[in-house]
Amino acid sequence: MSDYITTIGIECHVQLKTKTKLFAAVDNDARGAEPNTLISHICLGLPGALPVLNDKAVELASRAAFALNTKPQPFSKFDRKHYFYPDLPMGYQITQFEEPVVLGGHVDIVVNGEQKRIGITRAHLEADAGKSTHPAGTDYSLVDLNRAGTPLLEIVSEPDMHSSAEARAFAHELYLLMKYAGVGDADLYHGNMRFDVNVSVSKDPNVLGTRSETKNLNSFKSVEKAVEYEVKRQIEVLEEGGEVVQETRGWDDTKLATFSQRTKEDAHDYRYFPDPDLPPIELDQAFIDSVEKSMNMLPAEYRTQFAGLGIDPKVVEDIVNVPETAQLVARILETSGGEHAKRIAFWTVQKTDDNSDDAQAAEPDVKVDDKNLVKLSELVSANKLSSTAAKEVLKEMQKTNGDPEAIATAKNLIQESNEDELAKIVAEILAANEKAAEDVKNGEMKAIGFLVGQVMKASQGKANPGIVQQIIKKQLNI
Repeated sequence: MSDYITTIGIECHVQLKTKTKLFAAVDNDARGAEPNTLISHICLGLPGALPVLNDKAVELASRAAFALNTKPQPFSKFDRKHYFYPDLPMGYQITQFEEPVVLGGHVDIVVNGEQKRIGITRAHLEADAGKSTHPAGTDYSLVDLNRAGTPLLEIVSEPDMHSSAEARAFAHELYLLMKYAGVGDADLYHGNMRFDVNVSVSKDPNVLGTRSETKNLNSFKSVEKAVEYEVKRQIEVLEEGGEVVQETRGWDDTKLATFSQRTKEDAHDYRYFPDPDLPPIELDQAFIDSVEKSMNMLPAEYRTQFAGLGIDPKVVEDIVNVPETAQLVARILETSGGEHAKRIAFWTVQKTDDNSDDAQAAEPDVKVDDKNLVKLSELVSANKLSSTAAKEVLKEMQKTNGDPEAIATAKNLIQESNEDELAKIVAEILAANEKAAEDVKNGEMKAIGFLVGQVMKASQGKANPGIVQQIIKKQLNI
């Protein structure tokens, strides 16, 4: 396998976060809806039905352009892409072919500690098709047109990736960019973001091999595994003297294998021509500037900001994986400083496993007021709460968003910080445990843990362990 060079390009369909469809005033969110209930004469492709462009989709596509490190094109237009499926009533898809809304750009990824730039060829607006299902054991198919006309942005990468790890990293970073930019919900489970992975292998670095396209992958793990499978499959075909066929393939998530669906069409097979029912999109500079000014902070900016907190890079990624968590930590950093931001980051971060099927990082279930989180952190800084007790208080705050000190008091978790009172307890414990005290004096510092534990018991858990340890050392003159 080391004799072959792998080349990978990814096409990603992002469902835009609009209220209605791309060309019809019909609800865009089909999750949970009964089949064929979110449709109109336009979705059904009835004769005489004229599309009207949803301008919100253009705004979101423009936001995507900035997230991809480029700008929207001042001029773009719609074309008709002809193919015939039961779930495409018009017999063509409205898309952008010759002049898309986004040209160029790039996405930066990090793999094995090294940064790599993946080029973006283009991104274009298009209306989604419906959905066909094929019930097992039957001789018919069912068509649901709820999804027909949903606004999509198809983002096409350059063939700049050469490993499954790079493909996965690109898919994940693209997911984050679309989330942070507010372009779409990027709900992979429900297909709001889908990846088509093109893979080819060749022994000649100057000649690309024949590619396959594995369609509709909806997790980062499946992107990675599909690439691995296709590389192995294609090399085996070539080593046995065969030829790789340019084709579209599906993905079986149970078998972790691709399977042939149909031979791959070329552009001329679709008979593209300009859509006569839709005028071109012309964006003036004032609009482009207004979109740029409205852009949110993107993942790279958060990573740079959090690097100064002294947090492990893996933890930083866990924070950035959930936009709401990153935004929270950034707000705390700005208003209350690095100590509280770092502590709250560890409290709220949702750890992920590099090998998990992390199709989507979950948003936090709980909303806690920023001020209350800082108050809780201040209690720890003031040695009124231990780190363990703080987490217990936080769990209660997540249910009620209540005042942390009131919760800690009610749970009897406030630590005793009166050094005079603690000194009396320590003296009693040292007198009652002379051998342990002598062991500490002789340098056996494990014994100090025993003494601290005895003081904690005597104080009913209210003593601050750090202060107790200091008092013990002071009284033993060490």
